[in-house]
Amino acid sequence: MSTAHAPNDTPLAAAWQRLRGAFLAAFLFGCLVNLLMLTGPLFMLQVYDRVLASRSVPTLVVLVVITAVLYAFLGLFDLLRARVLSRLAHALDAGVQQPVLSRWLEQGASGARAVGRPLSDLAVLRGFIASPVCTALMDLPWVPLYLAMVFALHVQLGLLAAGGAAIAIALAVLTEALTRRPLAAAQAAEHRDTAFAEQARRQVEPVLAMGMVSAVVSHWQRLHDGAAAQAQRATERVEGLSAASRAFRLLLQSLILGLGAWLAIRHELSAGAIIAASIIAGRALAPLDQLIGGWRTVVRAQEARRALVRHLDAPTEASAAPAALQLPPPRGRVAVQQLVKRAPDARAGDGRRPILEGLNFALEPGAGLGVIGPSACGKTSLARLLTGIWRPDVGAVRLDGASFEHWSREALGRHIGYLPQQAALLEGTLAQNIARFDPEAGDEEIIAAARLAGVHEMILRLPQGYATAVGPAGESLLTGGQLQRVALARAVFRGPALVVLDEPNSNLDAEGDAALGQAIAALREAGSTVVVMAHRPSAIAAVDQILMLEEGRQTAFGPKAEVLRRFTRAASA
Repeated sequence: MSTAHAPNDTPLAAAWQRLRGAFLAAFLFGCLVNLLMLTGPLFMLQVYDRVLASRSVPTLVVLVVITAVLYAFLGLFDLLRARVLSRLAHALDAGVQQPVLSRWLEQGASGARAVGRPLSDLAVLRGFIASPVCTALMDLPWVPLYLAMVFALHVQLGLLAAGGAAIAIALAVLTEALTRRPLAAAQAAEHRDTAFAEQARRQVEPVLAMGMVSAVVSHWQRLHDGAAAQAQRATERVEGLSAASRAFRLLLQSLILGLGAWLAIRHELSAGAIIAASIIAGRALAPLDQLIGGWRTVVRAQEARRALVRHLDAPTEASAAPAALQLPPPRGRVAVQQLVKRAPDARAGDGRRPILEGLNFALEPGAGLGVIGPSACGKTSLARLLTGIWRPDVGAVRLDGASFEHWSREALGRHIGYLPQQAALLEGTLAQNIARFDPEAGDEEIIAAARLAGVHEMILRLPQGYATAVGPAGESLLTGGQLQRVALARAVFRGPALVVLDEPNSNLDAEGDAALGQAIAALREAGSTVVVMAHRPSAIAAVDQILMLEEGRQTAFGPKAEVLRRFTRAASA
């Protein structure tokens, strides 16, 4: 049973709590910026009402010097606010990027569907915090103060400015109401077309081989055109309302000038106050104008934040584990007890069908187990359970007497080697992949793992040797068999206590098969427990025990010779 996080327990909320001081500093700098924004109106007021009336050049010089100093401080504080917000955005990203990626990987391993695109959502949130739209939000609390200053100049001017602010707020509310659904639909459509393109790229070989390129591109084009149309509709609404807001702000400033002139004719207002009121009213409406123009940014940031919270709150099999103690290194004793695992489909509820049921067996350190059976009998599912990727729904998998819930993910992973059925390497060098990207791995350890997997000589024949780059740009340098053998070297790195190999010879030739058998024998001799999921008989040549599965059930377990003899008799009967 997974436990839901309280909102303030999420890494995002925790990171935000740590950065509240920085946000407060940015807000204080914003306060100083908004106060200094009054420099221009006050300068105009003094020039028109004092300097022109008195024709005093010294007064004008003093006002210019003071204004220049105040504008210099305004520029400094504006720079400091922008710098603090940009660093705050970076710090927020740094504070949550690891839990976001870890949770995303855990969801993929457990079969849970990842919520949205968390790394992209984090980038959207980071960009929003450092954007002018966020600055406009911080300026909103100053709108009442600016309006109050217009009221102080004259009540009628204040009423006109307040009415203009009310209309601007109404435009902002209208923008939100008219664009919420189109923007959400556009984002969902963009996610679909991007996901389809990524899937097509991962499956490029069958797409090319079967002449599907044109059909795939046409289907993606339809998805992309639909997403673009949704985005365009939302953008056009925002653009129309933004243009209306800007035009209205300029009109309001002109109306205030006109009303001010009328009041001046009636000797109720000075000439300087006319200019000051127009500038202050324009400043009051500027944040609203910016928000309407950048409303799509606001909506995307809101959705990104909600998506990140959902992502970090989404349950994984690892998130159900209690706090783990630091257990001693295991020796490799494995016990599977009354194991039941249902299909990891969160939408199916408690009635999910079992894919493994009633498994019971135990292995001592140095044992070699071959798991055999027809396709879809549960071999790969058992491999995931033995490595802790999945957790049992009923029963337990224990390593040296401790269930996997008693281990932290990182501590357990150091003692497990895993070669999945579809072997793949991460972008980096061969040395980095073999070393599991551990920066503290020594060259001797990397070479020892490569020798154990029988790939040391093959790697030395490559132009760059262990520095050969693999991954999206360089993986094609390796054949399927070479790739599988390098992945085997990664699995046996530092001699794990438990090594699980899922179809380890599916792409191997005779030389690779021989190297695999030698690696299994060497691992067992060193005390590692080795479990091999196999279709080809050569994969189980170096094991001493056999587990037979059929439709997810354990039909036989015991010494290899005895189980195979019984299987042969049953097949011939």
